[in-house]
Amino acid sequence: MKQFVQLIGGALLLGFISLALGYWVTHDRVDEQRDTLYVYNWGEYINPALIQQFERQTGIKVVYETFDSNEAMEAKIRNGGTHYDVAFPSDYTIEKMKKSNLLIPLDHQQIPNMKHLDQHYMNQPFDRGNVYSIPYFFGTVGILYDREKYPDMTFEHWSDLKDPRLAGDVILVDGAREVIGLGLNSLGYSLNDVDTQHLQEAEAHLKTFAPNIRGVVGDEVTMMLEQHEANVAVMWSGSAAQLFQFDERFEYVVPQDGSNLWFDNMVIPKTAQNVKGAHAFINFLLDPEVNRQNTEWVAYGTPNKSAREMLPNDIKNDTRVYPTEETQKRLEVYQDLGTDVLSEYNERFLNFKMGL
Repeated sequence: MKQFVQLIGGALLLGFISLALGYWVTHDRVDEQRDTLYVYNWGEYINPALIQQFERQTGIKVVYETFDSNEAMEAKIRNGGTHYDVAFPSDYTIEKMKKSNLLIPLDHQQIPNMKHLDQHYMNQPFDRGNVYSIPYFFGTVGILYDREKYPDMTFEHWSDLKDPRLAGDVILVDGAREVIGLGLNSLGYSLNDVDTQHLQEAEAHLKTFAPNIRGVVGDEVTMMLEQHEANVAVMWSGSAAQLFQFDERFEYVVPQDGSNLWFDNMVIPKTAQNVKGAHAFINFLLDPEVNRQNTEWVAYGTPNKSAREMLPNDIKNDTRVYPTEETQKRLEVYQDLGTDVLSEYNERFLNFKMGL
């Protein structure tokens, strides 16, 4: 009987120890989740010093990873391998992620610095009421060119890229929506056109640009312009600003035919494990002084009205970065066109590239 009692006592003791260990491990994991924030952003898209500042202020360690396309970012979040707490998708991708239930609604009460945002850039069609997203940066797609090389050209229309004087001197950003989009806009169609006949016309029209196209390139577009490997480029305004704001030879224009007004945004994925820390990070980036520093480092347009007022006059009043209301009337925000239509865009873009 005594041995039986001892056995029972031993079993109970082991049970208590197991429970204690389980609690300790679980509690430790929870603490680790609270003390770590997984951030997934575009490359070269945040001032590294600000991440360090956030870590000092909050005691939260930031694990920062980058992606090079919305599609790659969405796929990784969908697969759930890494539980990212904050991500930075573009406008049309937010529509897709909402439909797939990949995002959680934001608690605006935990983001008091939203008050600094310009209402003009809020409540966009891809997320009415900013239920799931907060704008981070915005910009346009346009033409950057060397004014010394082409002093008599103004590039008021996309068709100006076909001028014989530009033979082999134009590079295009490597993006299906951007390139097919300029083909559509130059024919008077919408950037979000889903009509197969119109897309076919756009592809055929783009082929008339081919004699002037030196190549379709990615991140190296800025370097190629600096080194005069090409003197005209279709590119995003923020990348262009790195040249035109520091070298007067370069000018950037948005053709009158129309173009894209894009938004990159901050969201919290469904699989986030540090939701409170994610809200704190978003709120931190909306602080006017923090946002000013970030904007000067990134060189894109900030939707933060208070931060913009703190920028140097030559930046905050630069209509190439902050287009006028008149210009914005000609711009469209990309919409989610669905998998089938997007595949058609990609296929026609690939056909165009292969024909160069």
